[in-house]
Amino acid sequence: MDILEEAAAFEKTKMSHMSTSDRVVASREAKRLILAINEIYKKNKDPKLMDVMKRLTIKKKRIDIRLKGRPV
Repeated sequence: MDILEEAAAFEKTKMSHMSTSDRVVASREAKRLILAINEIYKKNKDPKLMDVMKRLTIKKKRIDIRLKGRPV
């Protein structure tokens, strides 16, 4: 399961001092990983996969907030 290794590596990367284009790339990468893990989750319903998706979603939301700004 190399997709889980990619997700672990993505979680460990630092998100400070990123340019806007780096944030866009990171947001797209997070989305790709979440959707790929979701396809695996649909087949075997492993709760560990759900936990990974939740952590990635939290990181993606933080990136998106930084890109779009906080809602008023």
